[in-house]
Amino acid sequence: MNPIFKRVALVLGLIVLGLGSTLAGYAIFEHRNPLTAFTQMFVPTPLQVFGKPNILVLVEGLDYDYTANDIEFSTNSRSDAIWAVNMDFTNKRIFQLSVPRDTVATMPNGSQAKINQAQSEGGVNEAKTVISQFLGIPGFDRYVVLRIDATKEFVTALGGVDVNVKSSDCLQYNTGCSGQDLDYDDTWGHLHIHLKEGMQHLDGEHAVAYMRFRHDWCSDPCRIKRQQQVMHAMIAKLKGDRVNTLVHLPDLLRIFRKYVQTDFTDSELLSIASYYQGIPDSAIVNEQVPYTGDVDLPGYGDSLVPDERAKDRLVQNMLLAPPVPEPSPDAMALAAIAPATLRVDVENGSGVTGAAKRVADRLRRAGFTIGSVGDAERSDYTVTEIHEHSTVAFAGAKIRAALPAAKMEVIPDPSPAGSPAPDESPSTSDVTLIIGDDLAKLPTLATQGQADQIR
Repeated sequence: MNPIFKRVALVLGLIVLGLGSTLAGYAIFEHRNPLTAFTQMFVPTPLQVFGKPNILVLVEGLDYDYTANDIEFSTNSRSDAIWAVNMDFTNKRIFQLSVPRDTVATMPNGSQAKINQAQSEGGVNEAKTVISQFLGIPGFDRYVVLRIDATKEFVTALGGVDVNVKSSDCLQYNTGCSGQDLDYDDTWGHLHIHLKEGMQHLDGEHAVAYMRFRHDWCSDPCRIKRQQQVMHAMIAKLKGDRVNTLVHLPDLLRIFRKYVQTDFTDSELLSIASYYQGIPDSAIVNEQVPYTGDVDLPGYGDSLVPDERAKDRLVQNMLLAPPVPEPSPDAMALAAIAPATLRVDVENGSGVTGAAKRVADRLRRAGFTIGSVGDAERSDYTVTEIHEHSTVAFAGAKIRAALPAAKMEVIPDPSPAGSPAPDESPSTSDVTLIIGDDLAKLPTLATQGQADQIR
């Protein structure tokens, strides 16, 4: 071999050896697999790519129809699913706020229509304008539009997903979860849903049918929850079976290019995918805009009137200024807080009868001082919230440590110790606990309720 080539080969070998050693050391130190370590060493973070701590993304799934020849088309289609997504790069979280497609909104010409009409009339640009104005946010940084069959093809490429199929009673109240049927047939729309409750492995067609089911008393709000279920199932499949993901990666990329319209660049998507890989479910927050009632909107029929106050609160807490996660205190810091020094108001936001009393009794037995016990302003909280008003550090974490494991979120007030919002009265409590489904439906609390009845 030529001496020059030998020297070049030696240098290249040393470089490869050095990179390999560095990669291995980084992977061991950070407790990551080498492939993850490699991508995170050489792929820039979203904070570097976008130059800002978060971005707002509009995600839409398109509705579609059929021609007289039974061919799918989506020309001038409406939005079937509408998500406002906040990608928090600083704290590695994702907030997804769903907007029911039948919600009343104001169009650019000043008329009122269902909010999904914006996509039909002016495409994604008009949809971005109408939806951002409806939410009261400055605008969206990026958009993602899922065309016909996108979700079905993605689920199929993954080999199907495992979903706990639920009726509306089961989704909303945890009642009636006893093998009810979800039955609906729409021959023109090619929608045939025949599913029973319970954990099932769904292929792409059945997963989309489950996501589209809205033909009972709960309608769109439960349909949105089913969409969120399938989304979490897809994320779990991608994270939990990485070999399967790698094997099907060419199919996933082909589907993305064919069925997804977006203004993200390839480098931006690579950065986001690298940054968020392995994100825990607790870092993905899902909510939906609630409504106060419905109206017969001329030209559009039955339409939903949004709960403006609840909408504004969700937008503030999810899209504009999400609460910063409280640092985890050590055991000694928590032990130093005497439970009796903390006054706790307990509100039931889950809709589960008796949940506030059961949780309050549990906290009382743990030594906390209990203030008011009653219902929250609404009953569709999915995640328990712990609102801190106290000047005592880690007061919320002390409450969280005294309760069974759930996806509880500690939310410090902007100004502790009684600086209420303009339309709220001052709170005399240190903490307000708003119970969500995650806590109310835990088996340990249900068992406690049965024991209380016996006593």
